[in-house]
Amino acid sequence: MSIKVRDLSKNHIINLNNAPHKLESLHVQNPSARGGSSLYKMRFRNLVTQNKTDVVMKGEDPLEEVEVDTIDVQFAYQSGNEYTFMDNETYEQYDLPKNEVEHILPYLVEDMEGVRALIQEGRVLTLLMPDVVELEITECDPSIKGASATARTKPATLSTGLIVQVPEYMAAGEIVRVDTRTDACLGRV
Repeated sequence: MSIKVRDLSKNHIINLNNAPHKLESLHVQNPSARGGSSLYKMRFRNLVTQNKTDVVMKGEDPLEEVEVDTIDVQFAYQSGNEYTFMDNETYEQYDLPKNEVEHILPYLVEDMEGVRALIQEGRVLTLLMPDVVELEITECDPSIKGASATARTKPATLSTGLIVQVPEYMAAGEIVRVDTRTDACLGRV
């Protein structure tokens, strides 16, 4: 199925160089000269190799959409270098090697729900995390008495090993909301 570049939105799956790619970012550059056409600067991620590809196209250019099924899965467990996810409806399990899930490991905790799997012909192409996850602070400098919410930040290590900047008043043991797109701390739970 064909789609015009101007109709793309984030997370669209398209065929690029005979491989499925997910659109990660899109920037439209409008020309200053009359009669010039808008340029679309896009960053795609190959769902098989996880490599990034930057592409510049015009809005009228066609791309081929890839048909995929999206299912809700839950992270069940890890065994060695295998990560097992379970379909929330059919309870079917999908085992994925570590190299295919490395991009979500900083946010992944056991029994996590809200993860979506993109599946094509019975094979998991990639996993999509929720935009916001809740993680526990395991390590950070001591909190400072009297620090305000808008004061400086400090690095904090979360339960998954991810390091984010948190306000000075936060301490180990607190649960924080983290944006999985930017690694930004959005505050306490």
